[in-house]
Amino acid sequence: MPEPLDGFLLAAGLGTRMGPLSACLPKPAWTLRGRPLLQWGAEALRRAETARIACNAHLHPERLRAVADGIEVCDEPQLLGSAGGLRHALGRVAAELLVWNADIWADEVPFDLLRTRHREGHGGVRATLSWLLVPHPGGDWNPVWMDHEGRVLPKGVTGPWGPYHFTGAAAWSPEALALLPEGPSEVNDLRPRLPFHHGVVVEPFPWREVGTPRALIEAAADLAPDQEGRIPGCYLHPTARPAGQLTRCVLGPGAAPPAAVTDEDALWFEEDGNQVRLGL
Repeated sequence: MPEPLDGFLLAAGLGTRMGPLSACLPKPAWTLRGRPLLQWGAEALRRAETARIACNAHLHPERLRAVADGIEVCDEPQLLGSAGGLRHALGRVAAELLVWNADIWADEVPFDLLRTRHREGHGGVRATLSWLLVPHPGGDWNPVWMDHEGRVLPKGVTGPWGPYHFTGAAAWSPEALALLPEGPSEVNDLRPRLPFHHGVVVEPFPWREVGTPRALIEAAADLAPDQEGRIPGCYLHPTARPAGQLTRCVLGPGAAPPAAVTDEDALWFEEDGNQVRLGL
């Protein structure tokens, strides 16, 4: 019988927004400060004393498994969506499942507070699903609004509390997981069926989505200027061997461009002993 789970990293996807970088690695396997995004999420969950963590994998599952030390990997040949991916945890959750999006970097996530507020609910009613929210930072992010009881309102509906931004951290009760249908499903489709979808508001904390090549380069510059960002305007994987004159380039695993090369807006990586170059 599978062991119980109390942490889950959503790591499956097509990697469409990463463009050519998805030919090399799944998004959660790219590193910052020498640590894969997947492991940044796992460490945040471990700080909240989660005993067993799993993730789902679709694109390059063997490459995600290679960086999933201490994390159970659930293969997902058919993409199950933002909610359906949690079907891997059905029947394995005793209290709540703490969930994080594995394409997000954060040094610390207040999962302990999320868990506590999830269990408290409102008026003695325990939440079915709780989202960790911060005040909306502006920009194109979809706003989240709540009613006076702390219930998250349907997408597109404004309320007395908000706007907020969903950080990607959530707590799912076994009752919420039991509502997941067979096959693919999305969280927004499931939300109207939840008895109590709770919002837990916290102060902003260091957090950033790393979902595009440009975002990866910018994150390297801001968070790892002596490692992945040590060539200004570029990203360098820990196993890359940079050379030449590079501008707005991503050097993936094993990348070793020729010393005489002058290149820009390109991805380099090693594949089967050969150097591969793709335009960004």
